[in-house]
Amino acid sequence: MPLIKPFAGLRPAPGRAAEVAAPPYDVMSADEARAMVAGRPWSFLHISRPEVDLPPDTDPYAPEVYAKARENLERMLAEGVLERDPTPCYYVYRLTMGEHVQTGLVAAASVAAYDADRIKKHEFTRPVKEDDRVRQIDALDAQTGPVFLVYRATPSIDDLLIAVSKQIPVVDISVAGQVRHEIWVVADEDLIRLLSATFEALPALYVADGHHRSAAASRVAVARKAAHARHGDKEAYNYFLAVVFPHNQMQIMDYNRLVKDLHGLDKDEFLSRVAVPFRVEPSTAPVKPARTAEFGMYLDGAWYRLTLDEGRIPWDDPVGRLDVSLLQDNLIEPILGIIDPRRDERINFVGGIRGLEGLARPVDEGHYRVAFSLFPTRMTELMAVADAGEVMPPKSTWFEPKLADGLVSHVLD
Repeated sequence: MPLIKPFAGLRPAPGRAAEVAAPPYDVMSADEARAMVAGRPWSFLHISRPEVDLPPDTDPYAPEVYAKARENLERMLAEGVLERDPTPCYYVYRLTMGEHVQTGLVAAASVAAYDADRIKKHEFTRPVKEDDRVRQIDALDAQTGPVFLVYRATPSIDDLLIAVSKQIPVVDISVAGQVRHEIWVVADEDLIRLLSATFEALPALYVADGHHRSAAASRVAVARKAAHARHGDKEAYNYFLAVVFPHNQMQIMDYNRLVKDLHGLDKDEFLSRVAVPFRVEPSTAPVKPARTAEFGMYLDGAWYRLTLDEGRIPWDDPVGRLDVSLLQDNLIEPILGIIDPRRDERINFVGGIRGLEGLARPVDEGHYRVAFSLFPTRMTELMAVADAGEVMPPKSTWFEPKLADGLVSHVLD
C-alpha cells in the first residue's frame, strides 16, 4: 500500500472557495462558530460544526448534530457549491501569513502506514474526541478536516511543489483577512507518478496536528473492513485526508501557561522557591524567551526572566529536554503542585498567536495569579520525540498558520 496517493477531491465550485473556506473545527467555541456563520450560508462550518444550525443548548455529540452535518453536505452538493473532481489528483497547498510561507501537498495518506508507525505520532488522544471524529466521518462518508503531516525537507519534493506553484492557482483567498490560501490542482499523470514515487522513498512522515482525525480514520478503516470481508486495501477508507509540508517550513509558536494560584505560598515564598532551580531577574519589558531553558514569568504586574540551571537539563532525553518539560518538572509540579496539567483545572494554556499582552491580561484581570512565557518547541524536537516512540507533554506546540477546512475533502466511496 503506497504511503500517499491522489484522490478525486470534493472542492468548492469555481469562484466559491471564499464562501466555503472555514477555520479548523476545533479552534473556536460553539458561540464563536455561530457568530462566524452569520450571513455565510455556505461556510464549511455548517458541516464541520453543524450544531450552529441547531438550538444553542444542543449536545455537540448528539446524533442530530451528525445528521445535520450530512444534511448540510447534501444541500451544498445539490446547490452546486461543492463539486467532485472527475479523476484522482494531488493538490499543492500554500499558506502565507505575513512573511511566513509554507507549501505542501494535499494527498490521501495510508492508514496502514499510520498503524505501522511509518506515519509517526507524538500525542495521546482523548476517546471522546476520537469518537466525535469517527461519528463525523461515518455520517458524511467523507473526511473533511485534513491531518497536518510533515516530512523531512527533501529537495526533490520541494522543487516539484515549487514548480507547480509557479502556475496560476485555482484558489487564491484569504481567511479571516490574515492568512492567504492558494491551491493548485495536479492532474498530470506523469507528475502524479513522480510525486508518489518521491514520497514513497521517504522513511517516515510525522503528524504535526490532527492526532484525533488520524486516529479516527484508523478506527473507521478497521470497522469497515470488519463489515466487508471481501474488501482489500484499495478502498478509500484505507486512506485519510492529509496535507504534507516540509519540516523546515513549519512555524511553531510558543504555547504559554497560566496558573490560578501560588499553591498556598505568598509572593516572597514563591520567588524564593523559584530561585533555587532558576536564576530570577526582574525585567522592565515583557519577556519573550530567546533560547531553550529561558522563561518569562508575569506576577503582580511585573515581568521576570527565569534561566534554568543547565545542570538540570536532561540533554539525552528527547521529552525531558523540551522547554515545556523543563518548566513542568522544575516549577509547575514541584512548586505549584500541578502534577497532571492535562486534567488540573488550576492551569490553562495560551497560544503565542495572542502575544505577551494576551498572556498578561488574564493575570491583570484577576483570573490567574501567574503566567509563564516559553521558548517555542522546534520541529526537529517534535520529530526526535516521535522517532523515539515517545509522547509530547500536553500543549507543547501551536502551529500557525492553520489549514482551512472545506477547500479539499476526501470522499469514502
